[in-house]
Amino acid sequence: MRVAFLLNAFPNLSETFILNQITGLINRGCEVDIYADCAANVSQVHPDVEQYRLCERTRYLPIPNNYARLLFARLGLLFAGLWKASQIMHSLNVLKLGWRVAPIKLLDRAISGMSRGHYDIIHCHFGPNGLRGMLLREHGIIHGKLVTTFYGYDVSCYLRQVGQHSYDRLFQQGDLFITISETMRRQLTELGCDETKIHIHHLGVDLAMFPSITRRPSVDGRLRIVTIGRLVPKKGIEYGIRAVAQLSRANCPLSYTIVGDGDLRAHVQQLIRDLDMDNVVNLVGWKQQPEIVNILSHSDILLTPSVTARDGDQEGTPVVIMEGMAMGLPVVSTLHSGIPEVVQDGISGCLVPERDVDAMVRALAHLIEHPQARAEMGRAGYEIIKARYDINTLNDHLVEIYQALLNAT
Repeated sequence: MRVAFLLNAFPNLSETFILNQITGLINRGCEVDIYADCAANVSQVHPDVEQYRLCERTRYLPIPNNYARLLFARLGLLFAGLWKASQIMHSLNVLKLGWRVAPIKLLDRAISGMSRGHYDIIHCHFGPNGLRGMLLREHGIIHGKLVTTFYGYDVSCYLRQVGQHSYDRLFQQGDLFITISETMRRQLTELGCDETKIHIHHLGVDLAMFPSITRRPSVDGRLRIVTIGRLVPKKGIEYGIRAVAQLSRANCPLSYTIVGDGDLRAHVQQLIRDLDMDNVVNLVGWKQQPEIVNILSHSDILLTPSVTARDGDQEGTPVVIMEGMAMGLPVVSTLHSGIPEVVQDGISGCLVPERDVDAMVRALAHLIEHPQARAEMGRAGYEIIKARYDINTLNDHLVEIYQALLNAT
């Protein structure tokens, strides 16, 4: 089975869920090509990128910043594919694409991908890439069943920017739409997607990479809280810092490690200074997967204070929650998007309203004061991940989804 992945950036340390699908498909005998706008986090690369030699499977599509440079850069290919030129130029319709899918970008993608356009499955990750895949297929530049997976921002803030009907044509022409939660399935249905085309396929965790462990107290006696995620508004990092600050001022011995980077780094650093939390909060930047496993293994509570950002941006289901639960960590998180479908409040963790720092403090304090509750929630979380979110089972299922789609025609 030949599969094309259409992505924004690759490799990207914050999108291991896509990497896990790519390697899983390769392990199952699929031929996978990757098409991406650019590389991200190139200074730190997941070990699987090198092990599977994925950069050799990846085509980057550089985007010139004006039509003249584009035409000069691609003139030879245009003449070589002249018989397709009218179709390609016809696709330059800003009204069809919206401001996020610029015509110059589509043309560059089209010409660059002309020579490898026949696939069984075209899997577009994130809604805007589904629009691109639709137009490339519509004009005969790429061929195959069109599958689009939605993750969060693409059904929230993206639609605020480009309009609630931006996916109407995609919903009509796409062959299958994958959501990672029941919450997101309902969102697509409300947007007008045919329910029969929607399939829920969860994100997952490699249990061999994130083993459940027995935890031991820290050497300094501090309870160790960890947050892992990009420093962007929807991760709600500032609320986690404020909650930890309240606990620290109440003479609770703890440490708080924040793994990740992003646009809010300076803001987060300033908040840590303003709250006089430099000796409690440790902002460590991006880490590779083996380092993350080590951090999780030396933590007591996973804190994921996700929120709906002011521009409407939302999470899907943060994979780090599944990774932490797989390793037996109790989770303190929020009643946000698909999180309650993974974290069972009072069983595998504690869920509080978004931005409710006081409720977060109470949940953390409860777990700090009751080590037995932490252990019980950790065990329950592991069982949930093992039963529903094992990446190997999910990758088998993904191949079955593809095959069923191909057999339906």
